[in-house]
Amino acid sequence: MLDILLTASVSFIITFLAIPVVIQVAEKKKLYDIPDERKLHTRLVASLGGVGIFGGFILASLLSIQGYQNPEFQYFFAAAIIIFFLGLKDDIMILSASKKFVGQIIAASILIHLGGIRLDSMHGLLGFNELPEGFGLALSYLTIIVVINSFNLIDGVDGLAASLGVLTMTIFGAYFFAIDYQAYALMAFAMAGSLVAFLIFNHSPAKIFMGDSGSLMIGLINSILVIKFINVSNTPFVAVPVQSAVAVGFAILLVPLLDTLRVFGIRIFKGRSPFTPDRNHVHHLLLDSGLNHAAVTFTCVGLNIGFIVLAWTGKSIGPNYLLFIILALSFAGLGVLFYRNKSGRKMVISKRKDGATELKTHSKVVTLTKETPAAGNN
Repeated sequence: MLDILLTASVSFIITFLAIPVVIQVAEKKKLYDIPDERKLHTRLVASLGGVGIFGGFILASLLSIQGYQNPEFQYFFAAAIIIFFLGLKDDIMILSASKKFVGQIIAASILIHLGGIRLDSMHGLLGFNELPEGFGLALSYLTIIVVINSFNLIDGVDGLAASLGVLTMTIFGAYFFAIDYQAYALMAFAMAGSLVAFLIFNHSPAKIFMGDSGSLMIGLINSILVIKFINVSNTPFVAVPVQSAVAVGFAILLVPLLDTLRVFGIRIFKGRSPFTPDRNHVHHLLLDSGLNHAAVTFTCVGLNIGFIVLAWTGKSIGPNYLLFIILALSFAGLGVLFYRNKSGRKMVISKRKDGATELKTHSKVVTLTKETPAAGNN
């Protein structure tokens, strides 16, 4: 327990000290997230919070996790470095969806083929137990890519992605601590500590955004933890076996994962790329219903906690029934929200004054002039 507390504390302190420096550098170098018709903020906000998150997480993890006892972690950190720099480049210069996808495939390949993070069994879900090698490999790639992007897509409201990240990391970390998978618990709480520190600066109105360098990183670590959870929790020799492991793992990541699968499905059904941005996410629906940023974050985190409790208490009924109940309740709630939302979609458009420097679409870096407002609240 002491190792857990020390790791979380170290990551918290490093991130807490790093974020103000990142904000100062972003202001000096004019590195901001540019408002547009799809985004919810109307002012220029630094979007390099992932730098502070990554610094706190990676340093705390390296100091606490003994590599010679856990050789797979060198590959986890290698994949994390790839995802971090991939996101960092996208935060500064817009990166095409195809290039980001290639980078994510490379990171997923490292995790699967070198780190041993792959799905070998569905533990009875839809009648599947042990998976054929090819199918298991494809499902592992799909799971990692979807989970990585899920936190990137849910990062649209102040504090939302970080709060959900703290929740999932705490749940996974507590479970791995309970079954004596110390290294995985340390990694989870290292990320949780960094995210708690980041939230101090990211709550509404946010002083800084985590950017892709942060959100993709949270998704990557969650993909490692959820696959490891599914693989070990349904085995009888662990201290705390979990029936219906796949359904419980899905419930832990419910809000970001379900939102991603839903919007991907809608985009593909309409003949668009699943990576095409829009305003159809659950946080957009909640905002359109009249909630503010803080209320949206509280609602999403509260609902996610509720489904985790539901999944844990109902894990004995079997993965198929449990997953059906989770999906039925989720889509019923989304349906009620969608059809009772009478306020319509509010498009946020940034205003320009005459003579202001035009914001360029090929870059996320903007140079301010006296006519370009740099302050204001979301």
